[in-house]
Amino acid sequence: MSPQPLLCALLVCLCLSASRAATPLPQAHAHNDYEHARPLLDALDHGFVSIEADVFLIAGQLHVAHNRPKTLDPARTLTKLYLEPLAARIKANGGRVYPGYDGPFYLMIDFKTGGPATYARLREELEPFRDLLRHPATGRGGPVTIFISGGKARPFYAILSDPQAPVALDATPEELGLGIPANVCPVVSVAYGKVLAWRGEGDPSPEETTRLRTLVRDAHAEGKKVRLWAAPQTERVWAWLLDQGVDLLNVDDLARLQVFLAGRAGAARG
Repeated sequence: MSPQPLLCALLVCLCLSASRAATPLPQAHAHNDYEHARPLLDALDHGFVSIEADVFLIAGQLHVAHNRPKTLDPARTLTKLYLEPLAARIKANGGRVYPGYDGPFYLMIDFKTGGPATYARLREELEPFRDLLRHPATGRGGPVTIFISGGKARPFYAILSDPQAPVALDATPEELGLGIPANVCPVVSVAYGKVLAWRGEGDPSPEETTRLRTLVRDAHAEGKKVRLWAAPQTERVWAWLLDQGVDLLNVDDLARLQVFLAGRAGAARG
C-alpha cells in the first residue's frame, strides 16, 4: 500500500475509535452537518443521533453542499462523507452506530435538486448499504433511518407509493392526520418562526405555547418526533423546547449542545 492510502486508512481508524467514546444524545440533531471540519465524525464525537446532509444531483452523483457547488469534489459525495464512514463504524461496533445504543439513528437528507431524478439516484447509491438501513415499510433492518426533506423537491408521493422505499419522509405539520405511519414519516419538521415568535427573552405568549403543545401532542399521538429548525441557539430556548416535548434540537454548535444536555441529564439524576 502506498503511503497516502495508508495514512488515510489510519486517520479513518483513529476517527472511528474516538467517536465510539461519545454518549448518545437522543435530542441532538446536527444542522448542516457537512459544514463542520469533519462531517459526520464531529457529530458522532459529540453523541448526536440525528445528522443532516443537503445533496445536489450533479453529473450523476449526489454532492453534499449547502449551495450548488461551482467545482465538484469527489470526496464530498453522500457516499464518501456519510454512507461509507457509517458502514465502517457500524461494522466496527457490531451492528450499532454507538456501542450499546439501540435507539433510532437518523440521517436526514435534504434534496436540493428535483425529487424524482435525485430519488432514483439515491436508491441506486443506497443499494450496497441496504443492510445498514431501517426499512420504513416494516420498521425492521439496520440501525440507520434515512428520511428525506427538501420542500418541493421532496419526493413525497414517490416514496409513499414505493413499498420497497429504503428511506422515509420528513413530515410537515399539515401531513399529520393523514394516516401516514411513523415508520414512513418518523419526524415532523417545521420552521421555528411558524410556531413561535419568542426569542428567549421574557416568556412565550400563552397562544404560542398552546400552538407548540398542540403540535407536539398531535405528532406524539402518531408516534412521531418534533423538530423545529432555525430556532434561537440559546440554552434557555433549548430547555423550554424540551420541557414542551420537542424531541430534536436543531443546532450548529455541537459542543455547546453536548454540554447543555449533559448538564440537564446530570441535574435530572441529582
